[in-house]
Amino acid sequence: MYFPYLRGRQFELIALREFAHERGDNKNVIPIVEPVKKTFNSIKIALNKFKELRLNFALILNPQIGEIGDYEIIFEHLAEILNLIDWIPAFILNRNTADIQYILKLKGLRKIMIILGDSVDTGSGEFLNFVKSDYVEYIVSKENRTLKKSLRNSGKRLIRLDSCFNQQRRNADYLRIPEEKFTEEHLFYNEDGYFGFSDFTTLPDEYIEGATSPYAISIHLTYKKENDEIWIRHFTSESNDDQANIQGKFAEAAEKAVNFLDNQQINTHASNELRRYYHEARYPGLGIIKKISIKHHLEVVNNIL
Repeated sequence: MYFPYLRGRQFELIALREFAHERGDNKNVIPIVEPVKKTFNSIKIALNKFKELRLNFALILNPQIGEIGDYEIIFEHLAEILNLIDWIPAFILNRNTADIQYILKLKGLRKIMIILGDSVDTGSGEFLNFVKSDYVEYIVSKENRTLKKSLRNSGKRLIRLDSCFNQQRRNADYLRIPEEKFTEEHLFYNEDGYFGFSDFTTLPDEYIEGATSPYAISIHLTYKKENDEIWIRHFTSESNDDQANIQGKFAEAAEKAVNFLDNQQINTHASNELRRYYHEARYPGLGIIKKISIKHHLEVVNNIL
């Protein structure tokens, strides 16, 4: 089971919506969404699509980044639709166990997901009592052998979270890294004692708000190797000395990507969308490029599972 971790920004949500629409009732992928914007229009549209297509999802109710500081804001805007669908309430756990327990009792939430922050002492009695309680069903954590041992035979669903995307300081730096290994967790998570695996798709785990006009365009696409590992290629423009002619930069990067996709006979909904933009000589904007990359990765993983 794959649990992609995405922030609730416009193009991440569009990627999820389109993936849900094109894949329908999906049993392999359960997205984890961390809301970050005070405007809830995009997330409402996404949740309605999930409802229509029965795509299960986890929604983080205490986001640690972005513009939302209070769980009540989320309930104020989303309670109506959340009351009509099946979903997994999720919380980021640092040193806030008492706060989370208060919300659980106040809202009557059960079978929740806990995402472990770096400051959690997974050996403490308070932590273990909480995660072994009837409130908690899913636990998302970086690789933690001590935690796995503590939860053995507990009936809890442990999910491994990895940051797989190797972020570079500048897009032009990806010219030095045409391809690299992305993940193999889909091959071993079950054998390693996990219920599922999670990553931040083709985005870094660091939350970065906004973007300026780039010197270089880089298109990041994952693909399956012969041994079933997932690798990632970075298709990067060449004319990167200034910020001029972003359409030309996209054409350079897209040409590399389309040639690779054609040579490898890779056909996903997302890759075919990229082909259309390239053949029509249209620059779709940075947000659409990001959406294509995310959706393509979701399709690659889903096809393997």
